[in-house]
Amino acid sequence: MGADRSGRRDFLKKSAAVGAAGLPLAGASALARAGFDPAGAIGVKVTEVPFRKNAAGRQLMARIYSPEGKGPFPVLLDLHGGAWSRKDRFANEPMDRAIAAGGMLVVAIDMTLSGEAPYPASVQDANYGVRWLKASAARWGGDVSTLGVLGSSSGGHIGLLLAMRPSDPRYNAIPMPTGTVKLDATFNYLATRAPVSDPYARFQVAGKIGKEDLVKANKAYFQPFENIHEGNPQEILDRKEKVTLPPLLIMHGGGDDHVLPVNQKKFADSWRAAGGDCTFQLFEGAEHEWVAKPGPQTDEAHRVVKGFIARQLALRTARAG
Repeated sequence: MGADRSGRRDFLKKSAAVGAAGLPLAGASALARAGFDPAGAIGVKVTEVPFRKNAAGRQLMARIYSPEGKGPFPVLLDLHGGAWSRKDRFANEPMDRAIAAGGMLVVAIDMTLSGEAPYPASVQDANYGVRWLKASAARWGGDVSTLGVLGSSSGGHIGLLLAMRPSDPRYNAIPMPTGTVKLDATFNYLATRAPVSDPYARFQVAGKIGKEDLVKANKAYFQPFENIHEGNPQEILDRKEKVTLPPLLIMHGGGDDHVLPVNQKKFADSWRAAGGDCTFQLFEGAEHEWVAKPGPQTDEAHRVVKGFIARQLALRTARAG
């Protein structure tokens, strides 16, 4: 193949990636400078390190997906789902690998489960995770100025609380090690899959359709149960609390009977009404955990989240000049 044809093929591939990211072709240079290719498929090395030991005595771990190359790489913190009561850093592995293959350092952390401690313990873990990753990412080739967060289901709920209340003293309760430079818990964007954006509405729906496991999960996490209103992202917006609203992606299944699509759409509209940027994409017929199974809709979810991340990184790079 001649040089001209080879160059055109590379241009078309990059143009497709930019289009998938929702960027105009004029943003291609910013995308390239951002160091993340949503169509990339580079090798990924996986390692694990201790994250922190929680109050129950369990050693929480961090799973690190490092793309091949020197970097610096943009950085993403992944918060797992599991109704606050189960799952761990492995829960979102296929998506974590797919994102890392585009040239991003992805770090998935364990969090305290409701059987170990109720709300806000897992939010405190995640808040500490943001600060810990800011202090640690450079050792794995990460550029912490690019930090974003990914959250699935109950991990999405935790991510929303982190985004909205980055300076909440309850969430910042876990101190960094002595001698560590003081860091805040802010980040640049939040990508979510089926976030529990209104846990009280989810609790009511679960009761109506007889999902006793979800009813119990809500009661186990919110103790006393009145905390389900205090730690409720939808109600926080309804109360017009002063919040931070970074750019938000919500991917949601049209067949989700855990978090009803109509309730998720209401939250997306509320985020926008409060002044935030929210991209809402519905996956027709998909259930709550559709990305757990290989298939076209899972592939599409990977494409959408990588496109959203690429757009945020390119916009940030373009603003920086």
